[in-house]
Amino acid sequence: MNTPTPSVDSGASHRLRPRGSNQLGVRQFNDRVVLQALRTHGSLPKAELARLTGLTAQTIGLITARLDEDDLLTRGAPVRGKVGQPSVPIGLNPDGAFSVGIKIGRRSADWMLLDFTGQVRQRLVMDYPFPDADTLLPAIGRNLNRLLDGLGPKADRVVGVGVAAPFQLGGWHRMLGLTEQQSDAWNQIDLTARVQGMTDLPVSFARDTVAACVAELLQGRGREIGSFLYLFIDTFVGGGLVINSHLHRGLHGNAGAVASLPLHVASGTPGSAPPPQLIGQASLWDLEQRYREHDLDPMAAYDERVLLTPWLPFTRDWMDRAAMALAHCVISGTAFLDVEAVVVDGVITGPLLDDLLVRTREALQAYSWEGLQAPPRIERGSIGSDARALGGALLPLHSCFAPDHDLFLKV
Repeated sequence: MNTPTPSVDSGASHRLRPRGSNQLGVRQFNDRVVLQALRTHGSLPKAELARLTGLTAQTIGLITARLDEDDLLTRGAPVRGKVGQPSVPIGLNPDGAFSVGIKIGRRSADWMLLDFTGQVRQRLVMDYPFPDADTLLPAIGRNLNRLLDGLGPKADRVVGVGVAAPFQLGGWHRMLGLTEQQSDAWNQIDLTARVQGMTDLPVSFARDTVAACVAELLQGRGREIGSFLYLFIDTFVGGGLVINSHLHRGLHGNAGAVASLPLHVASGTPGSAPPPQLIGQASLWDLEQRYREHDLDPMAAYDERVLLTPWLPFTRDWMDRAAMALAHCVISGTAFLDVEAVVVDGVITGPLLDDLLVRTREALQAYSWEGLQAPPRIERGSIGSDARALGGALLPLHSCFAPDHDLFLKV
């Protein structure tokens, strides 16, 4: 299998036009610092931009003039103070640039068009029991073109496409009830290469839960929490890792891949079964099976029915088991990472997520914390089911416009 590496495509086109030959890198970096300040803090007058970035007023004037030429900025109505000339707020032009995020999941696919301010302009959804390659791959191209065509003449301001998908879409095929042939068919597909063959735009790839972590880092709790373990509850549980406000991917992109975490010590007896993994107890797949065993619609795990009769008793049993498994993950992560918080999000409804977090906090009391400080905070994520597609769409924008596209350096 040719597995793509979860990274931002270094070949992404840069919308900021080069000017001159001396210290071009410093100029472009400063341009991006100003853009990031506006993205983080909203519209600001030049004086406040200078204060936040540490750049001189003259430099800010030169930078904003360059960015105006690229149609990346807007200017608001003058604000009069007590003395001096009125200040003019400067902000990001929503139509200055666009990007597309494509999330390929085991239950659905999403296409998302993002503008320069990070707002969703359009979203398309395709649901399925499990993706069929012969059906889904053509749909990826059709829906991508649909989003681009909808922009009309603004389509030339799209800077790239970000794909968010599991490393191995056919992984854990026995749990999903798939044959080895169905599993191998997906595991042999290089999604990045296939999508790149559909467009001239640069295409980048990230593991789906890493993309969700990127969304939380850049537009959610990451603005206030410096280091956190990220958990995403979906058909299969997954995660990501942020250290000192930087996305940490690890050598093979596996940082935060909590699905494979064993839940107890192996027996060591030859031929004995390996310990169960977190994926088997904290995933919605497990809840689906409980519903199926009682002739209930398994897709209720993803909507409001999950807390209604007749599904509720089985939901509660699943939450008890999932909370203990998540607590095990939290204490294991704390022992290795010593993070400030654990942020939990997912495709589940808000009330179910809130109940699960309460039970997980309670379950932490069942574990020994001897040798460790107090447990990290357990925080609810702020993005929800859109996190993976949103994170995918954010990758091209930050590759082109963030001060450090690899580390997502923030002002």
